Amino acid sequence: MDKDMIERLRIREVVENWVLWRDAGDWERFAGVWHDDGVMMATWFQGPASEFIRVSREGWERGVSILHFLGGTAIDLAGDRAISQTKMTISQRATVEGVACDIVCTGRFYDFFEKRGDRWAIVLRQPIYEKDRLDAIPQGVAPVLEDAVLQQFPEGYRHLAYAQVRIGYPVKRDMPGLKGPEVQALYAKGQAWLAGAAVNTRTDLG
Repeated sequence: MDKDMIERLRIREVVENWVLWRDAGDWERFAGVWHDDGVMMATWFQGPASEFIRVSREGWERGVSILHFLGGTAIDLAGDRAISQTKMTISQRATVEGVACDIVCTGRFYDFFEKRGDRWAIVLRQPIYEKDRLDAIPQGVAPVLEDAVLQQFPEGYRHLAYAQVRIGYPVKRDMPGLKGPEVQALYAKGQAWLAGAAVNTRTDLG
């Protein structure tokens, strides 16, 4: 097996560990997938990985149910840097307008990786939200959504955002989707990262 393939497998292992350890509530090991200056961007949270771990743990303990499933991965390597794109699904269970629902959002994890010493870890994770749906769990019952709230958010994650707003989270309204200027800007940032640019993750936090 050549060196680049080994490096790609190591990066893929980090991507898989992120999901397994986060969804299992294994917070100590979850902290190990990030570099110390790592940043997480999500619909409901944007900030340092250490803070993301804290608020995720608090949500877990309150019964917030968010699970992740992974598909294929494509990795661009450039020395000690990499961009990893992994197909994923976010599944959140929540009560929406009085009805228990499952909200499923499909997209990609777009990860900025760096190898420091001999350790690959995440510097920035920016999900790309491609499409979502909301399904009521009780048969024959459907929540009545407020269209004015629903339409505030991009098509790729508007049902997920709706549920998260109703839970009480502030939700970012300009996350990248399948098409559009936001995802094009993300791709450009990824190319700059591979070329050696010092990507300032804090500028994304607004």
